[in-house]
Amino acid sequence: MSSTSVNAPAPVTVIGLGPMGRTMAGVFLDRGHAVTVWNRTPSRAADLVERGAHLAANAEEALAASELVVLSLTDYDAMYALLGDVDPAALKGRVLVNLTSDTPDKAREAATWAAKRGATQLTGGVLTPPSGIGDPASTTLYSGPRDVFDAHRATLEVLSGADHRGEDPGLAALLYQLNMVMFWTALSGYWQALALAGAHGLTAADIRPLAVDALNLGQFVEFYTPRVDAGDHGGDVDRLSMAVASTEHVLHTAADAGLDTTVPEAVARIFRRAAEAGHAADSTSVLVEVLKRPAA
Repeated sequence: MSSTSVNAPAPVTVIGLGPMGRTMAGVFLDRGHAVTVWNRTPSRAADLVERGAHLAANAEEALAASELVVLSLTDYDAMYALLGDVDPAALKGRVLVNLTSDTPDKAREAATWAAKRGATQLTGGVLTPPSGIGDPASTTLYSGPRDVFDAHRATLEVLSGADHRGEDPGLAALLYQLNMVMFWTALSGYWQALALAGAHGLTAADIRPLAVDALNLGQFVEFYTPRVDAGDHGGDVDRLSMAVASTEHVLHTAADAGLDTTVPEAVARIFRRAAEAGHAADSTSVLVEVLKRPAA
């Protein structure tokens, strides 16, 4: 593998020109890289071509243009749809930086698929929206062969901070999904809070300070981390029985306002299940154990 850290910026191919892919291609252009792009809808490349990107005529041409190929797609099925029928020779020697969101198992399967065609996959999980691309304070998690990551680290760091977490190609996908579990669940709670605030005549601006404070969960993470790892769910600080009552109050408040109660009902149901399983006197952290098993 050639190093991307010496002399001129290395050429890069970006396949998939949704908002994230277009932003990445634009940042590479801004930093002086020769950029080849390809997308099934060619019109999405128009502004990038005006800025100097080369629009490949097909997937084979896109792969041939660069050793480093960044994939920014909806899922791994989309990758197979785009690359599954290409001549395997077009993939030989390529480093596929697969920033596509999907499951850890599918990331591992894709790495095997790439290896059979002479390519190497670096799995990535981008922990920033497009607005954070190009900012070294943003982070992308990577996993896969360390030597390949090191060889191309300088190019990857054009996009964001690059954090290699291990050789397992599924690890970055797992860590990304862990992030999404927390992100989407918390953000769904925020949307629910805004709906409830609006039902009572309050605006998003009115509750902004409250929301910022409520969503800053760092102190709770720090407190619970050693206890959960030690299997300590004692109810000396918080009790599930009180949390059950609280989630019911949230549910009733939303219902009284005539709102959709899907989110608070789901939360209340999980807490009730834990209490009914005999954990009423335990800490709410016992939900970690309860959630390890599917609901009956």
